[in-house]
Amino acid sequence: MSVSTLAADRSVCAPLPVLGRDVTVPLVTGGEVTYAALDYAASAPALQRVWDDVAAYAPYYGSVHRGAGYLSQLSTDLFENARRTVAEFLDCREDDQVVFTRSTTDSLNLLAAALPADCQVFVFETEHHASLLPWRDARVTYLDAPRTPREAVAALEGALAARDPQGPALVCVTGASNVTGEIWPVRELAAAAHASGARIVLDAAQLAPHHAVSVQELDVDWIAFSGHKLYAPFGSGVLAGRADWLREADPYLAGGGASRKVTRRGDGGVDVEWQESAARHEAGSPNVIGAYSIASACKALTEAGFETLVARERYLIDRVRAGLAEVPEVRVLSLFGDDAPRVGVISFVVEGWNSSHFAAALSAEYGIGVRDGLFCAHPLVRSLLGSDPQSQGECGAPEAAPGERSLNAIRVSFGAGTPDEHVERFVGAVKELVRDGAKWNYRTEDGRCVPAV
Repeated sequence: MSVSTLAADRSVCAPLPVLGRDVTVPLVTGGEVTYAALDYAASAPALQRVWDDVAAYAPYYGSVHRGAGYLSQLSTDLFENARRTVAEFLDCREDDQVVFTRSTTDSLNLLAAALPADCQVFVFETEHHASLLPWRDARVTYLDAPRTPREAVAALEGALAARDPQGPALVCVTGASNVTGEIWPVRELAAAAHASGARIVLDAAQLAPHHAVSVQELDVDWIAFSGHKLYAPFGSGVLAGRADWLREADPYLAGGGASRKVTRRGDGGVDVEWQESAARHEAGSPNVIGAYSIASACKALTEAGFETLVARERYLIDRVRAGLAEVPEVRVLSLFGDDAPRVGVISFVVEGWNSSHFAAALSAEYGIGVRDGLFCAHPLVRSLLGSDPQSQGECGAPEAAPGERSLNAIRVSFGAGTPDEHVERFVGAVKELVRDGAKWNYRTEDGRCVPAV
């Protein structure tokens, strides 16, 4: 379906129903307005379908695994079926494991704990902190921010060529940037990794909610994502991929469920036989509702059809980018340029404006929720802004004088549940704020810009 066809027939591509779509919020200027949630990159609202599925299951909730009662058996089936649904959603290989975690951050820390001894890790500085920071016990090579997809592949090939070819190695890369929304050349990076004998893990936190993701087609070894970005905000995540490193590693957490057999030794200690399945890294009572909500979201997105969802999102992206381009004071941040494929994540700065002030005014005066700051991707944002680490300064004071570099950015993000009106309101609000200024006075409170009482 083309974007032009989409624009002509909105009835085919209505936004998916999400919780909070009718919530109203007060404006400092008086009255109320329907809240425009444009911070999907941080946490997407729950799909109505997910909420309904969870509500239907909730009365039947029970402990999973080893319980003899009906509700326990039902919950166990639901939990394990959720694992199979996620494997199908990701097009996993037959012998891949799907481990339920708390989030993308938790998934990548789990994998970091499972790395073989003396493993070397290669990661671009452009990563979110969730995939930039977990590798503390490995030899890490940080790669500079590339300016084209081809440059990213070439930089990785060069770094891998210089490594010890005998030792284990892992490449970590994002699928779509949580700052620019740009989609990375994952398949090409995976080919470069495998050509050198390295493995690759894909941080799909920002990609999976927007595009179909196939482990086999991209040829990645592992993939990590979060439920709260996939319209299933119930505190669960996924690490899916090859079983061998996970099987050979000590359990991520030691406890019930991860252990198969525990016996006392004659010297007073204990011997433990650990599980070899995904349960090895799922110690304790698992988040059944979180796992079920992810599976429900996977089904809902698959049934809606990613081709349709992508086409509608492209329309929204084009509308926002075109609107921002009409404001000379706005600079959109990008690594790969205007023509790069992207998801619904756009970061920008406004000349002469403090980013926190601008975001606060969008919220207080227009009922629009965006995000400002460095987006847990400090090296990338500072590279794009050309700024050094500094405090932002007092609210209401310009973040940077005209012609000077900004210290932080503003991010607008949207997805399958975003109505057209929300992006139209956002574009109009940006133009009005730049042209007329804020209607209200603002002050700094705990480092944040807030409306003055």
